[in-house]
Amino acid sequence: MTEVHAHKRKVPFWSSDGPWIWLLPVIILLVIYSVYPFIFNIIISFHRFDPMEKAFRWNFPANWVDLFTNSDFLKAFRITFTLGAIALIVELVLGIAIALAFDRSRVKLRGLWQSLFILPMVVPPVIAGLMFRFLQNADYGIISNILYALGVIERSEPLIGGTGRNVLLAILIADVWQWTPFVALIVLAGLKALPHEPLEAAIVDGANRWQLFWEVKLPLLRGVLAVVILFRIVDLLRLFDYVAIMTSGGPGGNSETISHYAYRMHKSIEWGMVSVVGIVVLVLAIVVTNAYMRVFKVKF
Repeated sequence: MTEVHAHKRKVPFWSSDGPWIWLLPVIILLVIYSVYPFIFNIIISFHRFDPMEKAFRWNFPANWVDLFTNSDFLKAFRITFTLGAIALIVELVLGIAIALAFDRSRVKLRGLWQSLFILPMVVPPVIAGLMFRFLQNADYGIISNILYALGVIERSEPLIGGTGRNVLLAILIADVWQWTPFVALIVLAGLKALPHEPLEAAIVDGANRWQLFWEVKLPLLRGVLAVVILFRIVDLLRLFDYVAIMTSGGPGGNSETISHYAYRMHKSIEWGMVSVVGIVVLVLAIVVTNAYMRVFKVKF
């Protein structure tokens, strides 16, 4: 082998034979729209905007200290995680149950029903919030009247209003209605793609329906469920639309999430605090998703 072939020929950076010249436009867009805003956000988190002088003033670490000692933020943090955990569990249970029902039984017009399942997901969250604001109205809302009749809530403490005792339930109903179909359709697709050999072997061994689901199907669906859960975790951590439209964070801040708290700080021209909240949400999303993947040993 000659020396020319023994050593790999160096390709100049600007040569069309190399990959970088083709990747350069994408890299430039990534830097402009992702890297630069992220770095700028970090810098702004160390400053306070002075509306009188229309300038940012250095005040590190005041923004960070104020955020984690602020009772409103700590309350929003707790509400976000409480609402997110309950919504995730309810949507998973209902979604898996619906997927199993469609997978096992011969449902008439199954294609039509599956198509209808997509409708809640294509409704913008703002429109969904408006819909449920009327459906859960304390006086004429059909959902509120049904819950009154069932004794779930009292007229003195409606879903939206009162002291805010039931306000998280109002937001939960809207989120479950819109995103349970997402879970159901993804899980149903996963069930359809399961290999037949393990299922047939379990049936031959005498496994009943529960054992077939719990010991065979559920472990095989781990990758599918991981995708669903990760998507929902990220969405629930930045939950905003329903809160802004249905409750505006009230009554008494009992429905304010982290994202709505950041929105309120933005309206108050506390842009440094908004940047801190954005970084905190990003770190939370990374920590929670990585913890989930490590605890449940999820691999893609």
